[in-house]
Amino acid sequence: MLALLGLAVFLLVWGLLRFRRAISKLPPGPVPLPLLGNLWMLGFKMDYEKLIQLSTTYGHVYTLWLGHTPMMVVNGFHAVKEALVHHAEEFSDRPNVPFFEDLWHSKGIILANGHSWRQQRRFALMTLRNLGLGKKGFEWRVQKEARTLVEIFSATKECPMDPKSAMYTCVSNVISAVVFGHCFPVDDVRFHQLLEGSETIAYFQGTVLGRLYDSAPWLMRRIPGPHQNVFEQYRNISNFIKEEIATHRKNWSLDEPRDVIDYYLSKMLKVTDDHNTTFNEENMIQVVFDFFMAGSETTTSTLAWALLYMLENPDVQDRVQEELDSVLGCDQPAHYEDRKRLHYTNAVVHEIQRYANLVPGSVLHACSRDTTFLGLPVPKGTVIYPNLGSVLYDPEHWETPQKFNPGHFLDKDGHFVSKEMFVAFGTGPRVCLGERLARVELFVFFTCLLQNFTFRLPEGVTHINMDSILGSMRQPYPFKLCAIARER
Repeated sequence: MLALLGLAVFLLVWGLLRFRRAISKLPPGPVPLPLLGNLWMLGFKMDYEKLIQLSTTYGHVYTLWLGHTPMMVVNGFHAVKEALVHHAEEFSDRPNVPFFEDLWHSKGIILANGHSWRQQRRFALMTLRNLGLGKKGFEWRVQKEARTLVEIFSATKECPMDPKSAMYTCVSNVISAVVFGHCFPVDDVRFHQLLEGSETIAYFQGTVLGRLYDSAPWLMRRIPGPHQNVFEQYRNISNFIKEEIATHRKNWSLDEPRDVIDYYLSKMLKVTDDHNTTFNEENMIQVVFDFFMAGSETTTSTLAWALLYMLENPDVQDRVQEELDSVLGCDQPAHYEDRKRLHYTNAVVHEIQRYANLVPGSVLHACSRDTTFLGLPVPKGTVIYPNLGSVLYDPEHWETPQKFNPGHFLDKDGHFVSKEMFVAFGTGPRVCLGERLARVELFVFFTCLLQNFTFRLPEGVTHINMDSILGSMRQPYPFKLCAIARER
């Protein structure tokens, strides 16, 4: 017993000494606890506001420990730009996050690294261009789904409704046309199961259970719980995508690819003799899922915040409608090109994204080699958390960062001005792949809704819950509104 006790004490002291040596090689930060690290300080969630508060004590760059894993937090516009742009070569990797590694095995685009990431991302960018992303012909797809959304809202007859489900369906059908080559009926049961599974996965990783999974994967893999449902949901989604791929193989034409799956099948055929290729069916499934989840979740959540902000700021809603009526008239739908004439509306759309701060920390980065950053040591493998929320709320660059203020994007003459510190889509080599599509969707859906409806709280409701559900992104709590048809 004495020998075992002595061994335990020795191992504990040895572990603490190793821990202290590791801490000394990293940027300073709050003292971590054994096993838990600094997770307890964050409530086991990546709370960007708490991370900003810690920067007042430890500076723009500091280290937090996620259990036994060090994470360098980067705050403020200049530090984030320095990390993601000027140190892009060292900080463009993705870390080995146990939950995502067990779920996706580093496949696809979003969480891949090295040769595989470069090949898959290059393919994705080229395919989006070939499919006409950014051209007027493609915008027709967005306009069509926006009109469908108007019809769904109109059918409520101005009664209280939760708008998210309808928006989720219509937004997801845009990206469905891109990856699958077709849309789904709004009442399609399998499609809604796909949406539910995608939403579950997007939400889980940012929760307390997600943090616990990453801290103790060896334990979480072996016990039941909601995390096991996430894996089941992903298996269902993978089977859905496999069925779509099988259908494409039956009807596929090499000379006339119609969507992402067709282009991927064509690419696989062309590289069959390339031993270094990463184009295979496993990567294809994950690329399709990456497209679908990224193209559905973020835009839908941003539109939900947009309607909440209109409920909270009816004067802004009125002014947007006045501009739409005076510039476009009553019946002409807004096109993305119209943003150049709709200065105030364009400013409102940008302010919605800034204030919503949908993905406060981007997706985690990792350091690919030992380096120094702003004079501080950063060992290879260190997780990098670029706190985009600290940029979008940076008081040095925004007049009223904690308030919804479209004036942030207007000059003294009321003309729209772009801002370098508008990093809602990230920055650097890992900038959001679907940024162009998201910009078109947000502008077209938002203007179409405000041309057709005025949004009000249900009768008797006086309080708007502006708190957020913090998962992998900031989502609003469920809410109801009334879509009041405008007289045309």
